[in-house]
Amino acid sequence: AASDVYKRQPQYVAIEEGYFVKEGIKLELVTGFGADKVMAAVLSGDADIGFMGSEASIYAYQQGAQDTVVNFAQLTQRAGNFLVAREEMPDFQWSDLKGADVLGGRKGGMPEMVFEYILKQNGIDPEKDVNIDRSIDFGSTAAAFMGGQGDFSVEFEPSATALEQQDAGYVVASCGVDSGYVPYTAYSAKSSFMQENPQIVQGFVNALQKGMNYVNTHTPEEIAQIIKPQFPENDLKTIETIVKRYQEQDTWKENLIFEKKSFELLEDILEDAGELEKRVPYDKLVNTEFAEKAVEK
Repeated sequence: AASDVYKRQPQYVAIEEGYFVKEGIKLELVTGFGADKVMAAVLSGDADIGFMGSEASIYAYQQGAQDTVVNFAQLTQRAGNFLVAREEMPDFQWSDLKGADVLGGRKGGMPEMVFEYILKQNGIDPEKDVNIDRSIDFGSTAAAFMGGQGDFSVEFEPSATALEQQDAGYVVASCGVDSGYVPYTAYSAKSSFMQENPQIVQGFVNALQKGMNYVNTHTPEEIAQIIKPQFPENDLKTIETIVKRYQEQDTWKENLIFEKKSFELLEDILEDAGELEKRVPYDKLVNTEFAEKAVEK
């Protein structure tokens, strides 16, 4: 999995409530920092299933991967990153970024592309109007921001909340809200793995769907209580704050079906960022049959 751990709440509920075990699945979680590293693990066979930005499957396809990595379950429909400023800005407008130094994210990575997509939607040229630092590794921007780099930083949880708790930064905008519904993260596997293990993939998706149902019908307090064992480093109040932030912006879908219009929007964003050689047909990289069956259950 990529390192934006808090967006995976439906998965953590499914683990803690024993939904995977009920489906006969013994799950071993490994964190690979960034979609590029997660994709490398799936392609090499080190991981059977990857959870990452869906753009990684398009890049792998463009590079001619023989055993296509296919998205079979879309988890989130909103970007999970937030714009953090050095001071509170209750009247923040995206135009406030003109002339500012911003710690962005890895070039070609989903966080950075969604951020630039929002800038363009607001008539801001990411190259000319803003000074974006794309050199800092995913996960290290909060420390750099804390150390005095940048006027703004694009952060995931728990870093955004941690910066607020230390009075080192303030969330002034949600990239997820301002970019609209984007198929931000999905579960994927090699075609060969899916063909050879359809019952594992189906069981995995069934368990996730149950976790999704739970997250969509319970309070942040209830969810935080259940997933707390997954986050020993954070206190319950912090976890509640993060869950609430994601819940309020409609982060999760009701089901895991990766729709065509979402895939096309993703390709628009990649095209816009100059990362798409040519558009890839939806049915080459998305399989919805497991997710559809899980809803029917």
